[in-house]
Amino acid sequence: MTCEHLKEAGNPAPLAPYDGGCPQCVAGGFSDWVHLRACLTCGYVGCCDSSPRRHMSLHHDETSHPVMRSYEPGETWRWCYVDQQLG
Repeated sequence: MTCEHLKEAGNPAPLAPYDGGCPQCVAGGFSDWVHLRACLTCGYVGCCDSSPRRHMSLHHDETSHPVMRSYEPGETWRWCYVDQQLG
């Protein structure tokens, strides 16, 4: 099965630098984020589901933006929340 969301996903520039950490965690005074993800609809940067506050999943829940990508150095994989498919 081919996921149309993954096929059609853009690649906007991330709205925060990687070395700044998860913007929402940093703003809240937290430093325990694990990995960063970037939204392929708007460029929002947030922490992964292994992080206590799961900001990228919360972003999807609030916006319905379907696809995110790993924002980790050297990683290029993407995830579609709608179809629960890795790309």
